[in-house]
Amino acid sequence: MPDYTVTHLNQLESEAIFVLRETAAQFERPVLLFSGGKDSIVMTYLARKAFWPARIPFPLLHVDTGHNFPETIDYRDNLVAELGANLVVGSVQKAIDEGRVVEEKGANASRNSLQIQTLLDALEDGQYDAALGGGRRDEEKARAKERFFSHRDEFGQWDPKNQRPELWNIFNGRMSPGEHFRVFPLSNWTEMDVWQYMKRENIDLPSLYYAHDREVVVRNGTILAVSEFVQPRDGETAETKRIRFRTMGDATITGAVESEASTMDQIIEEVAAARETERGNRADDKRSESAMEDRKKQGYF
Repeated sequence: MPDYTVTHLNQLESEAIFVLRETAAQFERPVLLFSGGKDSIVMTYLARKAFWPARIPFPLLHVDTGHNFPETIDYRDNLVAELGANLVVGSVQKAIDEGRVVEEKGANASRNSLQIQTLLDALEDGQYDAALGGGRRDEEKARAKERFFSHRDEFGQWDPKNQRPELWNIFNGRMSPGEHFRVFPLSNWTEMDVWQYMKRENIDLPSLYYAHDREVVVRNGTILAVSEFVQPRDGETAETKRIRFRTMGDATITGAVESEASTMDQIIEEVAAARETERGNRADDKRSESAMEDRKKQGYF
């Protein structure tokens, strides 16, 4: 049985469930953005609890860069089958093939920014008027100013002047045709809260989150797992390190941390001692001081 003596987790859970139910009530075609990372996993489990015994009343949308960790895709497919959920996949590779986006060139090319157009296309194709995301305010400075209900214009862009006040948890989801909202049920959660909640609820995760031996290269200070997408360059040497991942994403940019934490209890201890945000080792966020803010304005999250 879950331990319900941890009252702050109960409060966070109740708040997130309220936001999920409010989203289902106010919008006609919401969708849950599912990356296969721990925040989207927790949000999916919260959605199941919010609408139980009915199925989750909106689909899961995964933007597939084509450079995913196999463990993430396997986990996604198993979870969707377990929940009986509807999965929608937006393909970056398809967008490249159709000429919707142009793949970057050069040594540090990334498909991360290409997710923007792929996501916006998927939202338009599905006529979704609300996209539930797993953003938290302790995760990255560009997310700290978000509302629970975050307005997006007809181009999918975020404008701080168009955001609505949220007094006493009253959410204003009114919008003009072609606009939509991003909704963040985990806004008041921290990384520590997420891990404590997953432990309490006994939520399974992709094995990548736990310490394991893996062949890696260290590139510009970021530990990258060697794979079909990441190979040692001239001057780089592949080596085996005991690592785990704090975030999940495109294998070409998602950095690992050296760790011995192979259980949730050990990870909670590690998170408590950490002095760098979990996105601090994401190669794409290091491109500029405003990298996430720029992508956010363009419709990234």
